[in-house]
Amino acid sequence: MSGGGFSKLPNGTVVVAVSLPSPLGDGSPARYLVHAGNRARALTRLRNLGLRSVYLRGNAEPPTPDEITAVLHHPDGLLWRLQAPTPPGLWHPFRFRASA
Repeated sequence: MSGGGFSKLPNGTVVVAVSLPSPLGDGSPARYLVHAGNRARALTRLRNLGLRSVYLRGNAEPPTPDEITAVLHHPDGLLWRLQAPTPPGLWHPFRFRASA
């Protein structure tokens, strides 16, 4: 499972969203959001946190306005939440993965 996209903001930075397996290890899908100076830096931030095989091919699933707002209001600019057929869960800082 992988899908994602990006949105370039008026100030020149980007928000990248990718769908990958959950950091909980249960195989459920999760949506990761990263705010960075450019797409390459956003993907590097994810890779540095242990998501080694993260690539962004195309822009099929860009972040929604609500997702952009969530990541811009987080001090680290890096969030994830479960994607389920039911309404998605709450946003979590990526630090949660390190303590799980």
